[in-house]
Amino acid sequence: MRPWRDGPGDRRSYHHGNLKEALIEAARRFIAERGIGGFTLVDAARLVGVTPAALYRHFRGREALLEELAGRGFADLAERLARALTSRGTPLERFTRMGEAYLAFAEEEPGYYAAIFETRGTLAGVETGARPTPFDLLVEALQSTFPDGFGGVAPRFIALEVWALSHGLATLAAAGHLPKGPGIPDKYELLRAGVLALVHGAGASRQS
Repeated sequence: MRPWRDGPGDRRSYHHGNLKEALIEAARRFIAERGIGGFTLVDAARLVGVTPAALYRHFRGREALLEELAGRGFADLAERLARALTSRGTPLERFTRMGEAYLAFAEEEPGYYAAIFETRGTLAGVETGARPTPFDLLVEALQSTFPDGFGGVAPRFIALEVWALSHGLATLAAAGHLPKGPGIPDKYELLRAGVLALVHGAGASRQS
């Protein structure tokens, strides 16, 4: 991702009548480059070359803009997970690809990813109408991959554990805190091993 340039070269991309989309793109790129903590509507206005007052024609405030960004991020993530869920291979291979898709999304779309976890919605609770949430897809994949269940443990509980593992790895990787070097597994390998440990651990509890 190229460094953000707050100058005429970026502002030329804004055309009258497309302010809302320009603001969303500015927010996504700004957050990806500089983090979500210091992002303000004034930043977004400056980056697209309009006055802060013009923003309120489209967004009530900072939270409304972040909610729009998060909603689009959820839609992107859900689409990636759905493709993995319906791809070729065994159920376990497809489930593994969903985890890989999640980590790839966090790496490739840091602006969306940060907005998702800044807003009040969660993977299990964002309103998406008839479209299944990423969490719904995760539960569905678990049920199809492990049809015998988890010994009375609800698949949604296992899905939450898998999500927590995925989010933790994505966050640590983004911050550069995952160790690297010869013989040390990457984030994808760690996720696969962790997911197998979770589901097999639940299966062992069922048998005992």
